[in-house]
Amino acid sequence: MKQHPSIVARLAAAGTLLAVIASVQAGLRAEEKKDGQEQASLQASMPIAPGPFQPAWDSLKQYNCPEWFRDAKFGIWAHWSAQCVPEHGDWYARGMYEQGSSHYNYHLEHYGHPSQFGFKDICHLWKAEKWEPEKLIELYKRAGARYFVALANHHCNFDCWDSKYQPWNSVNIGPKKDIVGIWAETARKQGLRFGVTVHCARSWDWYDVAHGSDKTGPLAGVPYDGILTKADGVGKWWEGYDPQDLYCAHNKTPEARQAYLQKWFNRTKDLIDSYHPDLLYFDDGGAPLGDVGMRIFAHYYNASLQWNAGKMDVVLNTKGMPRDLLGCLVLDIERGRSDRLEGNPWQTDTCIGEWHYHRGIHYATAQQVIHQLVDIVSKNGNLLLNIPVRGDGTIDDDEVKFLEEMAQWMGVNGEAIYGTRPWLIFGESKGRLGGRSKSLGAQDIRFTAKGDVLYAIAMGWPADGQITIRALAKLPETAGKVTGVTLLGHQGELRWTHDEKGLSISLPAEKPCEHAFAFRITGEKLREFKPELALQSATAPAEPDAQGNLTLEAADAELHGSEIQVEQRGDRANIGFWDTAGDWASWKINVPQPAAYNVTMQTAAQVGESELTVEVAGQELSAKIPQTKSWDDYTAVSVGKVEIKTPGEFVVKVRPRSAQTWRPVNLLFLRLSK
Repeated sequence: MKQHPSIVARLAAAGTLLAVIASVQAGLRAEEKKDGQEQASLQASMPIAPGPFQPAWDSLKQYNCPEWFRDAKFGIWAHWSAQCVPEHGDWYARGMYEQGSSHYNYHLEHYGHPSQFGFKDICHLWKAEKWEPEKLIELYKRAGARYFVALANHHCNFDCWDSKYQPWNSVNIGPKKDIVGIWAETARKQGLRFGVTVHCARSWDWYDVAHGSDKTGPLAGVPYDGILTKADGVGKWWEGYDPQDLYCAHNKTPEARQAYLQKWFNRTKDLIDSYHPDLLYFDDGGAPLGDVGMRIFAHYYNASLQWNAGKMDVVLNTKGMPRDLLGCLVLDIERGRSDRLEGNPWQTDTCIGEWHYHRGIHYATAQQVIHQLVDIVSKNGNLLLNIPVRGDGTIDDDEVKFLEEMAQWMGVNGEAIYGTRPWLIFGESKGRLGGRSKSLGAQDIRFTAKGDVLYAIAMGWPADGQITIRALAKLPETAGKVTGVTLLGHQGELRWTHDEKGLSISLPAEKPCEHAFAFRITGEKLREFKPELALQSATAPAEPDAQGNLTLEAADAELHGSEIQVEQRGDRANIGFWDTAGDWASWKINVPQPAAYNVTMQTAAQVGESELTVEVAGQELSAKIPQTKSWDDYTAVSVGKVEIKTPGEFVVKVRPRSAQTWRPVNLLFLRLSK
């Protein structure tokens, strides 16, 4: 029988397709075999404690946040290491190798050139000679901390404990003390939970500058001490120690990278197994170092079940987690906070100044921190606050004064903080539901609850002595009823009325404390109020000042996107973590009469030039954002001029111009000036 040509072609094509499929399947089997071998290798070289948790997100979803953390609300952190010795602020161990930077210039003046005196030598200078951990922990506890957290290591790669896998540690070099171990024993002796923070997953790239040299000047081309090896130490103070262990490998080979990953795993597992921390924080987005970090996550959870007789009693922190994985651990937000009431417990970590001690820097005030704390707690979060420690182990007089102010406030109002849970909404403000204004006042109220008791915390003392809590309006749709109101710290009775306007309270003549004021409200079915019926959910528009100008603060912005957030640095709030070109910010404004405005903004952009657009009343302006020396080095940017011909309410939008021209920007404020 003669075959038709088209049939022959089809059969040939089918044969080719089958061959391709077979080849693909063989490739997949090879990949699966390779993956299996890699997983087997990981399991052999990086063993984890047995238990129900496996190094996979689906497995980590079994986690439940312990009640002790949800009750604690406030922790204090000692972000203390050898980088505090120069008293020159953050990232000293990197900046001292960046020619022309403030750290480099300071180091040159005080210690010499980094080819001769490097960070390894700063570690040698760290003595902690005046450190009195018992007195510090006692003060932290009196200031309100219910947990204490110690820095285990930073990007500088120096371990602050008796580390089995990192010779460059605080027992061998510098203080000759087990800093983490002493902190842990002291904190637990005073009844505080104890945590540690790990930052060294970034050391591999962070320390590249230590392997370089000056680009200009008399020592151009002379290698910094990051190039030194163990052999170079003969006859030196560091004889027997390899600088490559501190600065990471000079030659970044695949073998060196694998050794770094293995060492990171061993060090972190050693830290966990040696000190049984109640809280473990990673300065990373998601799992540090990918699969290696996931193995540490699972090990920590499984090991903790063994320590605590099968009870999940520990907290794992990391940053930048997608919302569908938030239940796997406790999300941490660095120098920022959520703008909503979160369903899962979370934590803000921030500082009153810089992370590492910086001589002469201005600190955040107790009022600013108390307002942050109250806002965070009302949204189901905790605050972890760093109090910078000097290289000698002491804190300065301004820090002591700050902590004493915290102690006074917590002594009066702790009842409204500790052991509380969120109410139906997190707060109310004048004309809007929950504000984030830089300067909060009596009209800004935050809510917490404990059992049948509701706490309303006012962020200021009203000049007229009257406060009305509109969320508690006695409406027909509201089943709740207020039966009693007291002011924490005040012994006498209060006069109050409860009607369709809300809960109106007459305050006493004397304030019971400073900064913020907590009302204890009792009644029937307080969780059955419908505050959304009594409050305007829309943000009140910004109003012009006496000169007709509008200043749009970062803290009052509505933020749109996945990463952008309000960041509090000292006494200033800025829009930060603006790493994604799709994120943007907006403000509502009221323009009572036609006007032309000059638009300016204050920005910082450390990593390069960027471009922003400002949209208002159908007009779009574009501005180039110049690079600045640091994220705190703000510069004025002129955007252009807009003309608003018709009075009314408008939305001002600030967006990246395009993904191609976008580099991260910090925005302090936007101003529309006549």
